[in-house]
Amino acid sequence: MNNFVIAIDFGTASSGFAFTVTRREEESEPFIKRWGAEEGADTPKTPTCILFDPDQTFMKFGYEAKSAYFKIKKQEAKNYYFFEDFKMDLYGKEITKDLKIKAANNKEITALKVFSESLRFLKDDALKTIRSNTGGMEFSASDFIWVLTVPAIWDESAKQFMRKAAIQAGIVTEETKDKLVIALEPEVASVWSKKLPSNGFITQNQSRDSLDQTPGTQYIVVDCGGGTIDITVHRILKEGALKELHKASGNNLGGQTVDRKFKEFLREIFCDGVWEEYEENYQSEVQKILYDFTFVKRVDGEIQIRCPYNLIKLARKKKDIERFFESVDGVFWCDGSIRISREKLRSFFDESLLGISMRLREILNKDLSFDYILLVGGYAESQILRQHINEEFGEDYKILCPFRPQEVILRGAIEFGRNPKMVTSRKSRFTYGVAVLKRFDESTHKLEKKHTAGGNDWCKDIFKILVHEGEDLGWDETREHVLRAVDSNQTGMSVRLFMTERKDPQYVDDWGVEEVGSFIVELSDLNSSRERKVKLKVKFGSTEITATGTDMTTGEEHTVKFNFKT
Repeated sequence: MNNFVIAIDFGTASSGFAFTVTRREEESEPFIKRWGAEEGADTPKTPTCILFDPDQTFMKFGYEAKSAYFKIKKQEAKNYYFFEDFKMDLYGKEITKDLKIKAANNKEITALKVFSESLRFLKDDALKTIRSNTGGMEFSASDFIWVLTVPAIWDESAKQFMRKAAIQAGIVTEETKDKLVIALEPEVASVWSKKLPSNGFITQNQSRDSLDQTPGTQYIVVDCGGGTIDITVHRILKEGALKELHKASGNNLGGQTVDRKFKEFLREIFCDGVWEEYEENYQSEVQKILYDFTFVKRVDGEIQIRCPYNLIKLARKKKDIERFFESVDGVFWCDGSIRISREKLRSFFDESLLGISMRLREILNKDLSFDYILLVGGYAESQILRQHINEEFGEDYKILCPFRPQEVILRGAIEFGRNPKMVTSRKSRFTYGVAVLKRFDESTHKLEKKHTAGGNDWCKDIFKILVHEGEDLGWDETREHVLRAVDSNQTGMSVRLFMTERKDPQYVDDWGVEEVGSFIVELSDLNSSRERKVKLKVKFGSTEITATGTDMTTGEEHTVKFNFKT
């Protein structure tokens, strides 16, 4: 049996893909595409940026998009659409199909188009790369299981948005949508890291520790991404399966927080309106400075950034360029370059590292026993980050970071695509339930909730709990509830799903309760004397929530994914 899998790690800062075209029983290393040869780079991921022409037609993605945008002349650049770091536009926002995001020139395109065209490029390039590495064999998207990684702290609307973007990109169709697996980034990182030998990890103290495979071993996975910090807790079970012990948590203080601090620092140096004028007129050069910084920030020491001529020229209109550096600590002008001291570089990390430490301590203070803290993701390449975690937690825990931490998610996603059952149990991040009717009881129900139907008084908007926040859910676990029609003239049953961080809400419009999706099951057989019922079955245990509504009179089944407002 073939085991064709393509994994796409669609990251905030960078993206890439890996694939395998082996028989299921064969164990082989996944092929990871290398990027950037034309730019003198050799990386497992390419920058997550995309360029559209003035007509909003796709032009380039990744290194090529950056290179093309950098070469566009100042006045012309204002007509193009260059997007970078746009994945963070889904974090903590209400996502709709009409959501728009801003390009570098502040012009807008719908988020769905930006994401789908990015995924289309990665899909096409993956199939092209596979063809060139298999002697010209022809493959189509439908020949593969596709794994698309997302942060574990993303809500269902963001996951559903990514699925819609993947369908629009032609990765799967409505008929083949089961071939698309949405995988959680720290989970797949954990899956791969379990396989690594002791020489597969970077350790600050040069010891050679590996991740203990003994059942019962518990560890924290910290996925250090460009946009988000994603933290999960796993226990190793028999035969290497994983159980999640604590619901995913994290924040938006990833590596790009450091980039933002660096940009604020440049604004502080080039004061008197110089930086603002430079940003306004040389946006592509600004992008180049920030891009160069993403590489030098990995070291723990003094760094230098070349200062572009146009920035020097604008500064000299105000005063000698050396004078801009006199009032700012930790920075020096050095023959056309900006030299930044080690202490100043470290200060750019303060906010991010504090946020990571706080989240880790929240989990470590729980009544759980841990052996390891596992650092993965591109941001984990930073020596400053790794040193900080060792200083804060190294006395009590073994701190492990795989070599090439940027590749871990891609490699783990391939393994997950081969066997999604590897994670046997997850913690529910929310309390989920459906809106139901109950016979009205004036002693317990709100008067404004009274609803008369079928000759009876009902209380509407009751929150019927299907899953509690923090509850363990098996990988394919489902919950069922039977909904009954209260009006003999009903032609359809509306099913509405809600979520909340509260343990025991009473009504679906209580504070902190959010509607996350709905669908309608059509009811037939209006003349039947039998009670008309719909059996709702919701699958909670996998990385996405799916639902089935069955008319119990006719047996007709409606299988849908909740829309989650997208």
